Amino acid sequence: MRVLLDTNVMLGLSEHPDRLRPEVVRLLADGDTTLVVSAVGPWEIAVKWRTGKLPIPEHPRIWTARMIEAFGPELLPIRPEHAVQVADLPDHHSDPFDRLLIAQAQVEGIPIVTTDPVFTRYDVEVIAAR
Repeated sequence: MRVLLDTNVMLGLSEHPDRLRPEVVRLLADGDTTLVVSAVGPWEIAVKWRTGKLPIPEHPRIWTARMIEAFGPELLPIRPEHAVQVADLPDHHSDPFDRLLIAQAQVEGIPIVTTDPVFTRYDVEVIAAR
């Protein structure tokens, strides 16, 4: 099973896995689960770190490299079809990072793992991490 990780789940897995539901942590650690990390995640982390909204223990370049090495995810670039899918999303959410992640999950046909309950209002399979 392939699952797209919301940025909050990437942070949770790396920094505070005890704050995620145990069954979700088990799913993500299962050898049959392919973790997918979008380019949106490191971009969001870099922007929020730079503006002081996200305290992580090291520079985003180092943090992202450490996370990728630790979890070995499949990396998902932002493709044009992902970007234009955002135009078809209802306005349930104003966060542009989250909207692009939702669009990617829709286009790729994979569930998204998130702690954000607003994601359930979209036409996408959601795995609640909390």
